[in-house]
Amino acid sequence: MLRVRCLRGGSRGAEAAHLIGAMFGRAVTGWVQRAQRALQSTSSAAVAEPHLEDEHITEPAQDCPVCSYNEWDTLEEVIVGRAENAQVPPFTVEVKANTYEKYWPWYQKYGGQSFPADHLKKAVAEIEEMCNILRHEGVTVRRPEPIDWSMAYKTPDFSSSGMYAAMPRDILIVVGNEIIEAPMAWRSRFFEYRAYRPLIKEYFRKGAKWTAAPKPTMADELYDQDYPIRTVEDRHQLAFQGKFVTTEHEPCFDAADFIRAGRDLFVQRSQVTNYMGIEWMRRHLAPEYKVHVISFKDPNPMHIDATFNIIGPGLVLSNPDRPCREIDMFQKAGWTVVKPPTPLIPDDHPLWMSSKWLSMNVLMLDEKRVMVDANETTIQKMFERLGIETVKVSIRHANSLGGGFHCWTTDVRRRGTLQSYFH
Repeated sequence: MLRVRCLRGGSRGAEAAHLIGAMFGRAVTGWVQRAQRALQSTSSAAVAEPHLEDEHITEPAQDCPVCSYNEWDTLEEVIVGRAENAQVPPFTVEVKANTYEKYWPWYQKYGGQSFPADHLKKAVAEIEEMCNILRHEGVTVRRPEPIDWSMAYKTPDFSSSGMYAAMPRDILIVVGNEIIEAPMAWRSRFFEYRAYRPLIKEYFRKGAKWTAAPKPTMADELYDQDYPIRTVEDRHQLAFQGKFVTTEHEPCFDAADFIRAGRDLFVQRSQVTNYMGIEWMRRHLAPEYKVHVISFKDPNPMHIDATFNIIGPGLVLSNPDRPCREIDMFQKAGWTVVKPPTPLIPDDHPLWMSSKWLSMNVLMLDEKRVMVDANETTIQKMFERLGIETVKVSIRHANSLGGGFHCWTTDVRRRGTLQSYFH
């Protein structure tokens, strides 16, 4: 901090004031020059071809409560979402683009109201049991604040009501000792960050870095108001053409469209994550981390972790119904690509905000332990063949709100080091 003492009296006062002004000017000029050099360096790294350091390892910050580099190191602390007070989002164009047409009448009827009370009660109980099992496995569990999501709100650009704080993976991503708040893309989730702020402030006070990505206005220009979806065939055609409901009007992304593997993060352009959002993350994390864009044969891309879930060093679950177009680069890098079995969830079970493939949306407790749905016996057997112990929990009613174990959590601290796994 520059301390300025006011001097009075004749020419000496004038000389002193001139000296202070010169010192302050040099300080500001130096700061600007350093910032420009840093920005030029970061921008150059962002557009350069990916280059990975072979064996460089960084030790985690020992005193920081936040430290996680990948999806599989030993889990020590986790945030688990809340189903309490969850509201059906209003049926806006971005919600329509991300949901299945058989549920559109349901959204039109119940948008802005609570999810069915009995279903919600069962979901709350399931997540409480999940928290108890995590604690039994030696994991510290933290929870967001309960908030009344039914409150209507209005900005200069739109009006809406809220949704929930059920899926921390959607809004928070931990990269090293930094917590990044995603800007989100649904208007009903604009203020979702408020449920997590007390936790994030606590982590910040204890040494974590805290970054909130630029908040989009979510004005009409962010969305294709005439996005032409009526049938499954429409979805496939639009996805093939690379057309999405979100435009490039301003950066937006959900954190759940990114998945981490040490120095490399993989992301998809989806209905909620645009290229401006991806570029913001690329520049923000460069040069220490590389962000790779990958794509899938997916008629409704939204969140990567029920399509492509990295579960170990060089080990990834790849959805057979949504094949990765760049899978060759993983195979050439020596990765093992595993195709999970078809989910067993019944057709009549309501999945208002997701597909059956939540069966592969698992949470790794470490390289040899995985939290998996108790009803999905075929994927349990797949993990056993891989030598991974299954920790079985039933969250079928919680699935209906749009997520599996990975979605319902954000890992805050894993015991491990920063390494390169993708060459």
